[in-house]
Amino acid sequence: MEPRWSSAFYPCPPSIIFLLVVTSYTWLLPVTSPERVLPDPQAAPEYAHSIRLDGDIILGGLFPVHSRGDRGTPCGELKKEKGIHRLEAMMFAIDLINKDPELLPNITLGARILDTCSRDTYALEQSLTFVQALIERDGSDVRCANGDPPIFTKPDKIVGVIGAAASSVSIMVANILRLFKIPQISYASTAPELSDNSRYDFFSRVVPPDSYQAQAMMDIVTAMGWNYVSTLASEGNYGESGVEAFVHISRETGGVCIAQSLKIPREPRPGEFDKIIKRLLETSNARAIIMFANEDDIRRVLDAAKRNNQTGHFLWVASDSWGSKISPVIGQERVAEGAITILPKRASVDGKDTWNLKDESACCFTIVGQHFKGTRFASKHKELNDDDHWFFVCAPGSAGTPVVFNENGDAPGRYDIFQYQITNRTAEYRVIGSWTDKLHLKVEAMHWRTGDPSLPPSVCSFPCRTGERKKVVKGVPCCWHCERCEGYHYQASEFTCELCPYEMRPDLNRTGCVPIPIIKLEWHSPWAIVPVFISMLGIIATSFVIVTFVRYNDTPIVRASGREMSYVLLTGIFLCYVITFLMIATPDVGVCSLRRIFLGLGMCFSYAALLTKTNRIHRIFEQGKKSVTAPRFISPASQLVITFSLISVQLVGVFVWFAVDPPHILVDYGEQRTQNPMSARGVLKCDISDLSLICSLGYSILLMVTCTVYAIKTRGVPETFNEAKPIGFTMYTTCIIWLAFIPIFFGTSQSAERMYIQTTTLTISLSLSASVSLGMLYMPKVYIILFHPEQNVPKRKRSFKAIVTAATMSGKLTQKGDRPNGEVKTELCESMETNSEKTGKFYLTFTGYF
Repeated sequence: MEPRWSSAFYPCPPSIIFLLVVTSYTWLLPVTSPERVLPDPQAAPEYAHSIRLDGDIILGGLFPVHSRGDRGTPCGELKKEKGIHRLEAMMFAIDLINKDPELLPNITLGARILDTCSRDTYALEQSLTFVQALIERDGSDVRCANGDPPIFTKPDKIVGVIGAAASSVSIMVANILRLFKIPQISYASTAPELSDNSRYDFFSRVVPPDSYQAQAMMDIVTAMGWNYVSTLASEGNYGESGVEAFVHISRETGGVCIAQSLKIPREPRPGEFDKIIKRLLETSNARAIIMFANEDDIRRVLDAAKRNNQTGHFLWVASDSWGSKISPVIGQERVAEGAITILPKRASVDGKDTWNLKDESACCFTIVGQHFKGTRFASKHKELNDDDHWFFVCAPGSAGTPVVFNENGDAPGRYDIFQYQITNRTAEYRVIGSWTDKLHLKVEAMHWRTGDPSLPPSVCSFPCRTGERKKVVKGVPCCWHCERCEGYHYQASEFTCELCPYEMRPDLNRTGCVPIPIIKLEWHSPWAIVPVFISMLGIIATSFVIVTFVRYNDTPIVRASGREMSYVLLTGIFLCYVITFLMIATPDVGVCSLRRIFLGLGMCFSYAALLTKTNRIHRIFEQGKKSVTAPRFISPASQLVITFSLISVQLVGVFVWFAVDPPHILVDYGEQRTQNPMSARGVLKCDISDLSLICSLGYSILLMVTCTVYAIKTRGVPETFNEAKPIGFTMYTTCIIWLAFIPIFFGTSQSAERMYIQTTTLTISLSLSASVSLGMLYMPKVYIILFHPEQNVPKRKRSFKAIVTAATMSGKLTQKGDRPNGEVKTELCESMETNSEKTGKFYLTFTGYF
């Protein structure tokens, strides 16, 4: 590769290039130069803002001695820290070199130093001084007043330029100097654009470019946990290139979003900085401000933040243009407190007059082959002569590292990281870390205005709580809304909620799923206590009636009630009470099987017996209207056969149900699947659907309805002869109970308390039906048996014909309604007695069957 600076380009020996590099490093030296020539404010315009030192070899220098002027004025106030101090450092370095008898024997360095006034256009005008000696002047057409040819003052021949500070100034000047092949080495320009060999082939620098600095700032932001920042740049190559590099890195790495990218104009209008602060506050969560701005703009930004009462709000992360300078923070220390700044690594050099470069040179000389850009580094020393194109580069020995350049002529990225801290009313920059290819940050050494050791936030959105997912704002991956995983959803990932399996629900944190608790109807539940209490009373009462009937089995009342059918009916009543315990018991295969069998069996026993009784009465009186012959199948044996035939239908249906769908248990997660998953429960139950329940009870209800119809038909039979009226009242009441049961049972099918309501309703309805039958049909008989035994005597036998005639006449008299009941009964009895005496015939009696 061709060297960037070939021998034809150099108007000076190679050793002078060494001096250029050494001098460019002098901005790190203390400002204790013994002899200085400062510009005279009253001097002629030619020498304004410049310093000239005579010497055999003249070096150019560009320093921002003044700040940028306002309102069209080129120059403003003096800049001591990074203007005059840097100028003094160069003069001090030249003085040290000139006093060393061995470094440049018989050669004196001179300098022509110009003030850039921190303005690129002004610096360009000033830098024309450096190229005057290389411009040929044509005086052929010029004559003096006496006719002699003019005599031009020969300008200084500049062999190299140190500077400038600002990247925008260096870029402007470099475009001129390269035309005249004057090498330029900057001590502070960091714009990445200056690394372009094709455009700035005579430019180099001893500071790393902003691409490194941008990476260091990105690493700081990441280490602080900030993902939402704004950028602020001074208009020009330095600020815009730095911000561009930071934005580019943020896009490549991700994780950091740019809220706003604002630019400070070259010529800001009044109130411009207040507008910038207000713009930054529009995204108030982006507290961290990445600054690539010159120190004048930095100071004015801090002043605007102070005026707008934003002290402590913004978290400044500034480039080396802020560094550890005092000038930007004077008078506004509080608003700058906590600022994190970056500065290339530097070493302090003792500024005594006895300092001897030779003593330090042994540890710092390195030979660099060809030239700084596009070169290789030599691995060993080489003897030099005037024809060699090898150049020395050196850093002060106390720095501990040699000066090296990469293929683009840039120094490696080595930075110290500072934080501006105020402790005990003392404000100072403190080193909190370093960056050399990677970040080394001492978080524990950081101090914030609030005194809180935790890191202040600069995020668009705070982390979502557990159980919440991030709903990212479109186009801004660092901003999101937190949405809670609702219902039966859990947080599957940072951005998604997923539905738990049907038998599970989210845990308390909604980060996973847990099984839904399984419940059943407990014995101690109020829903169970009431039906169990009623059932126990019913069982006791039924048992008492059965025992009483067995004890007085041969008495007239028991015999007249139809003993066989009574025991069948009492068995059905007993089963109706017992089913309550099966409905509340813990479901298993055995319990579920018994539920299927006995759920409708008790009712079937009861209403089959009652239907047989009412049907028998109806057939007897219907037959009596036609003839005096008794109807068939009215004997006790026939009645039992009819009753058990009706019951067998229920049993056959149950056995078919067993065959088609064997009994088993299940957990119903839908019954109590409430909107709040914490209230959800799985119900352990038998596999008996509402349809199966209807089918199981339907046959019994059919028997009940049919029995009610017969009870209505036999309502005209005199109560003296049969149980038609008590059966009728029993069936009417029973129908009312079951009519109330249907809407309650099926109307609560969607209720969360469905299991409790339906079980309680069903068991109570069965118990009430049994209680009505027990109370109306058997309690009066038991009362007579136990408390009025005098009435428990045989009645006068009556013939079948007499009974039918009495029933017929009673029906007719009842229809007339023109006589009181007492008269009707008297006439009826007299008619029957008269009829018996006249005929004198013997009739078959049916005592005991009514």
